[in-house]
Amino acid sequence: MRPAFALLAVLLSLSFAASPFFVEGFGGFDPNQFPVPQDTPPVQPAGYAFGIWGLIYIWLILGMAWGAIRALRDGQWHDMRVPLCLSLAFGTGWLAVAVASPVWAAVLIWAMLLTALAALFMAPVGDRVWAAWPVGLYAGWLSAASCVSLGLLAAGYGWLDQTTAALVFVGLAIVLGGFVQGALGRAPTYGAAVIWALVAVVVNNLETAPMVAYVAGGGALAMVVPTLKALMRG
Repeated sequence: MRPAFALLAVLLSLSFAASPFFVEGFGGFDPNQFPVPQDTPPVQPAGYAFGIWGLIYIWLILGMAWGAIRALRDGQWHDMRVPLCLSLAFGTGWLAVAVASPVWAAVLIWAMLLTALAALFMAPVGDRVWAAWPVGLYAGWLSAASCVSLGLLAAGYGWLDQTTAALVFVGLAIVLGGFVQGALGRAPTYGAAVIWALVAVVVNNLETAPMVAYVAGGGALAMVVPTLKALMRG
């Protein structure tokens, strides 16, 4: 089974990276997908931040390919690959689901996150550049994106106003990110991805929703500490 999962991890990394080509025109949720239209929601990072997906796709493909060549039957790699394959399978279909339903997209992205975190904690201590680091970047961005999805739903369905939803769920991203990076104690790419997302929230809100920007900026600064500890420990 180990060689099969090694090959599957490579194939799913490729299908995940290719998924945007099969769902044309998705540039985020349509504001009118929600009962309360979400125009420029403050919980969302600035658009440039989503460029991190390019690095995530490439690093996952290279990492899983390296592992398939150099660690085909390795037990630690296998333990990581099993939940990672599940996460990437969810991710391959995520864009198609997001076009149809923001609610189910939120459910699916949390499934992606939980399985990605399982893979990250099981990642080999060695080979970190090809295993823990790309998975950490992926899981870190998903940690922020999963909280954003809940913030969009909370405001989009009228449970909270946009600013309150942003404060609550940006706060959740900070707590989740800090807890995971501190508990993990390695793979600083996880914290780096969370910081990247929080800084982009600052950029998106500095003029329009300064309170959200201040909370996100404080969270980004707080995340620097466990991220640097993980880097120095590595």
